[in-house]
Amino acid sequence: MAELPNCDTLLLNLEGGVLHVTLNRPDSRNAMSLAMVEELRAVLRAVRHDQSVRALVLRGAGGHFCSGGDIKDMASARAKGGDAYRELNRAFGSLLEEAQCAPQVLVAVLEGAVLGGGFGLACVSDIAIAHAQAKFGLPETSLGILPAQIAPFVVRRIGLTQARRLALTAARFDGAEALRLGLVHFSEADDQALVDRLAESLQQIRQCAPGANAATKALLLATETEHLGSLLDHAAGQFAEAVLSSEGMEGTMAFVQKRKPKWVE
Repeated sequence: MAELPNCDTLLLNLEGGVLHVTLNRPDSRNAMSLAMVEELRAVLRAVRHDQSVRALVLRGAGGHFCSGGDIKDMASARAKGGDAYRELNRAFGSLLEEAQCAPQVLVAVLEGAVLGGGFGLACVSDIAIAHAQAKFGLPETSLGILPAQIAPFVVRRIGLTQARRLALTAARFDGAEALRLGLVHFSEADDQALVDRLAESLQQIRQCAPGANAATKALLLATETEHLGSLLDHAAGQFAEAVLSSEGMEGTMAFVQKRKPKWVE
């Protein structure tokens, strides 16, 4: 079992193979400070090789997911010049890269403000569950700045056409529209429906072998960057390894014996 880091801006709760990570700066609607970015990256590093952690659930405290970047961090960076801004911005991009590639299934529960950096985190989740009344948006251009680190992930999530519209208008929209755009997978009418959908999704994740899930996630992400022929060659090798692995043999035996495999809780 991985040792989790001590955090000031996050609440961590590991239960039943699921690590619940709660952004915990409710007074600022969980604005993304540099400290929060570094703590999230530390959590991802801590569990990266721990197959006992099957899923990560990311949500916000106080009724909001994340309202974007922390203005206080930006103000303090101003005194240090352009390099400080660049480093601050790029650190968040590194978080998005690491979150997207986490071997665990990343589930985002989206309530209240889902803006800027929060929008970016939603875009790197494997499963996104929104409250219908959540408020999504890319407000950066209305502040005279750019969605610099978020933009590539938004485009990959919802396509260039919609990303252009949203980024160049700073338009706000709700969970139902997020569902229509393909930004989220579910839009739930109330708090109980949100809880029920999360429970259902976690139960579905538990049916899947953790090693197979990690390899499949990496394979799916590679479709965006790798040449098809080499990707299929690599995937064939991975398939052969999986069939002969302990998970593959257990899954096959469980099917033949008409029982659940050992990883199902």
